Amino acid sequence: MKESFEKQLKGLVEEINDRHSRFRYNNSDGPCALPNRNSIITMINDFRILLFPNYFGQQNLGNTSMEYYIGSVMLDIYENLYKQIVCALEHQSVKARGTCGDIEEQATDICLEFSGRIPAVMEILETDVQAAYDGDPAAGDKDVIIFSYPGLFALFVYRLAHELYLLNVPLIPRIMTEYAHSRTGIDINPGASIGKYFFMDHGTGIVIGETSVIGDYVTIYQGVTIGALSTRGGQQLKGKKRHPTIEDNVVIYSGASILGGETIIGKDVVIGSNVFITKSIPPGTRVSLKNQELLYQDRSVREFNSDF
Repeated sequence: MKESFEKQLKGLVEEINDRHSRFRYNNSDGPCALPNRNSIITMINDFRILLFPNYFGQQNLGNTSMEYYIGSVMLDIYENLYKQIVCALEHQSVKARGTCGDIEEQATDICLEFSGRIPAVMEILETDVQAAYDGDPAAGDKDVIIFSYPGLFALFVYRLAHELYLLNVPLIPRIMTEYAHSRTGIDINPGASIGKYFFMDHGTGIVIGETSVIGDYVTIYQGVTIGALSTRGGQQLKGKKRHPTIEDNVVIYSGASILGGETIIGKDVVIGSNVFITKSIPPGTRVSLKNQELLYQDRSVREFNSDF
């Protein structure tokens, strides 16, 4: 059997390689490499240590040791981030102009600007932890939220990726949020704008599109979609407002779908489960479906409705 495959192998290799040569997914086989996904995941884990020390990484450090530890983690993050941004910018440059430009200075500026934003990211993540604690009676304390809640992990990754998105870093922000998506089942595009005290209860199946705008003190439950009304326009829709705006103090219960770039959900609105919304909702409104009829049938009775 092995000998038969070895005879077939040479032809297969040539055919597969030829197909790669003709269709390289816009990637270059020159000196400008793509960012490394494993390195980006390592960076996410380092950020988790940096933003939540004593929870992840080395624990029970004193103040002096903590300062050295934070400094060491920051250096690792900076060096890794710089390399990945250089790759991303070079790849973008190759796609746009067919050559790698001298982008090291640009990457340095981005890393410095991004690093300066880390304290602000920490501050807003503290509000997210508080929102989860205030909104979930099953949360015994904030420690369990930081250690284990998938919603907080997805938010932590999103908030870092969003800052890189705002700095026009290609590829890396989406790689980051798609990694969180694969870990949690929560899909937040790094371009979305999300305010403070944001809480995703349970979280699984939540989708938040690129041009979504979400205010402060918003709570959403599992299976909620904040999406586009239609994507049939494809690339022609790039840069346009395709996703809803959710104002402050809104609660959206499980399974709801809110669609469209012109859709605005007003302040203090409560949206019930499984509703489908494509038009704006005025502030202070409660939206729900009428009670659906439930059918109960004794299983001991053998005359079943043909619909079952």
